[in-house]
This record gives sequence, C-alpha cells and structure tokens, in this order.
Amino acid sequence: MEEESLSYLDKTRTQLSNLSPINTVELVYDLVKEHETWIDRSCLNLNAASNMMSPRARALLSSTIATRVVEGHPGSKHQKGVKYLERIEAIVIELAKKLFEASFAECRVLSGSMANLIAFNSLLSYGDTIMALSVPSGGHISYRKFGAAGYKGLNVESIPFDDHKMNIDVEKLAEVAVDLKPKLILLGASLILFPFPVRDVRKIADDVGAYLMYDGAHVEGLIAGGQFQEPLKEGVDVFTSSTYKTLGGPPGGLILCNEERVAEKIDKSSFPGLTANIHYHRLAATAVTLAELLQFGRDYASDVVRNAKVFGKALDDEGFDVVTSHMGYTMSHQVAVDVSSLGGGDDTANLLEKANIICNSNLLPWDQLKMLRHPSGIRLGVQEITKLGMKEAEMKEIAYLFRQVLIDKKNPEVVRNQVDAFRENYNKIHYCFEPE
Repeated sequence: MEEESLSYLDKTRTQLSNLSPINTVELVYDLVKEHETWIDRSCLNLNAASNMMSPRARALLSSTIATRVVEGHPGSKHQKGVKYLERIEAIVIELAKKLFEASFAECRVLSGSMANLIAFNSLLSYGDTIMALSVPSGGHISYRKFGAAGYKGLNVESIPFDDHKMNIDVEKLAEVAVDLKPKLILLGASLILFPFPVRDVRKIADDVGAYLMYDGAHVEGLIAGGQFQEPLKEGVDVFTSSTYKTLGGPPGGLILCNEERVAEKIDKSSFPGLTANIHYHRLAATAVTLAELLQFGRDYASDVVRNAKVFGKALDDEGFDVVTSHMGYTMSHQVAVDVSSLGGGDDTANLLEKANIICNSNLLPWDQLKMLRHPSGIRLGVQEITKLGMKEAEMKEIAYLFRQVLIDKKNPEVVRNQVDAFRENYNKIHYCFEPE
C-alpha cells in the first residue's frame, strides 16, 4: 500500500478514536460538503472519467427505493411489492435500446468492469485466449490478467498498436490473430482519441472464429449523440459500458447486443450469475439520464467533440506536446499531452491540482507498465466543463491557465485564484431538463 494511503488511514483512525458516533456522522457530512464546494464549484474538472449528473437525475439517488431488494426480471421478480420498480427497470431497458438502436439491453450491471466480467463469463471458458489493448496503449485494467480477465482465467494477448495513429494496427492484428486464434477480440480503451476500425476487425474476428466485443465506457455518451461511431451497426457482438463518464449518469454499467443467442448468455451471467439486488435508485437516475440524452444528446456530444479539438489545438499553440497533433488532436472528449519534458505526468497533475485544475496522469503507448505511477502523459477530458456551458473561447482560456502553471512556472496558488474567478460564471448544468 502506498505511504500516502497509509497516512490517510492512520490519520483517520486517530481522528475517529476521539469522536463520538454522532460527531463521526457530522464529519462525513462535512467531508462531502467540502468536496462538493471544492470540485463542483471551484475547480476545472478535466478528469476524463467523471461527469456531473443533471439535478433531476441526482435527486433520485436519495430515494427510499435505494434499499428495496428486487431480484429477477421485470414481470417475474422474486419479491412482492415491487410493481413500480419493475416499471422503472423496463423504462431503462427500452430507453437504452432506443438510444443505441439495440435489440437487447442489460441494465442490472453495477459497473463497467462488471459489465466486462459478465461478457467474459458469458462468452468464454477458463483458459481461452483474448486479445485486447495493453495498458500503455490505453487498455483498461479489466482486460488484463490482473483484472477481470484474469479472474476468469483468460489468457490475454495484446493487440498491436500504432503509436503514431493512436489506434489499432489492423494489418499486424490480422497476422498475429491467425497464430493466436483468440476466442474474443476486445476493442476498448481508457485513453481513446479516435474511433476503432470496427469493420476491419470484424473481418479478422470472423476469419479466426472470435467474438468481437466493444467497451465504450468512455465514449458511450458520444456514441449516443451520434458523434463517434456505431459499434453495433459496425458489427460487434457485444457492447459494454459504464453509465457515468460521457453518458453523464450515476455509477453503473450497461451491456447491449443484437443477437438473441448472445443476449441469453449475457442474461444468465448477469442474473443469477453476478448480480442480485440491482440498486433501483441508480436505475431511476439512469432512466432520467437516458431520456435527457434522447432530447439533448446530439447537441451535447457535438459540443464535447468540438471543444476537445479546440482545446487540443489551444494547448498546442501554447507550446505543449499534444499527442496526434498531426491528426487533428482527437475525435473524442479526450486530449492527451506528453509532459515528459515538464516533469512527467504525476508531477504535472499534482501541480495542476494546486491550481484547482483536476486531471490524471496517464501512461502513453511508448511508456513501460512499470512507469504507471510516473507516466509520461496526462489525459484531459472536456465532457464535464462542456456540460457547465463552456465553449471554444473557454477552451483557449483554460489552455492559457495550463501554460501559466506548467511552462511559465507561475505559482499554482496564484493561478488558483484565476480559476476560482473563472468558475464563478459556470455553475449551471446544461443539456438537461430543468429541475422541478
């Protein structure tokens, strides 16, 4: 365990030893309030993996339905007194199918990683070989042996990656797939700048008899808004995702597919396999989120991608080494910057946090996995600041704030004052229905 984590645990243990239960409750409330005041009101949150929910969606998370136990399928639940909750679940299923033009939707999943595990559990056997991107190339930990794939006992081989294009090397994949004969090829990444060549990989999967899976956890909101790609139409067998990030809902997962035989496997693996009670307050909030995306998703996704492109160019103009500048920087919500010459990803992210600018350090494809704690890059996402109403002009202002901290070496606390003043004008969530 990291020393910092130990110090937090030690500090908390000491603090709690001197507090009564009611004072502990008050402390928890204070910490939540402090976080909300800081992140939600004072910071520029560029974490590519988070977002804000609309007020209407967020309000449902405190409902009493959060503690109601409900297992099974709508119309055949194992508990009684749940007729209204079954309708909420049915609404989520139908909205997800409509939004993504899918024949089947599994919404009981509690996270994106669990969605991947359910897909693995549904389609694969212990010892099967899969191919997925390595972590330095953007692959998520759930694809690897130390994640969900490993818990299923899968043999994981890396998909060849073209660092220059920041995308899959289709020709090399075709070559190695013939030898490896994977049972599943997984397209997905935590660092994802451009759409995957799904149709090309579909042909490769067919040639070797593999399932094709797409993890859209980061880009699902862009897909919903018609601004990235259409994995199901392009030929994937199963489409997994999380429901926050660009989708903008509560934490959770979603699995989509079109083939009944795949849907039946997913269903059995989800329940009674890996889920039981499924958190109906989450589903209610997800229903609101999906409905809002049907109404506002195209405008939101379009503005997110436009902002990301402008932000990438603005950072480039300010002197940063923006990854894939030769390709227009990005086609997603993310921008990647190589900050190895500025102290590396971890030190850079720490400096920015002192200025109330939140992002995460990130491995780049040319990094080694052992550099996980001190990678070359930072990953920036504009989905949350876009939801707060920021446009192209604001992207340029933010790029200049980056320059002041990282290139001009201005005191981050001085820049923090500028960030605080900047954020005062952006505290309303857009692309959603007005709260009641």
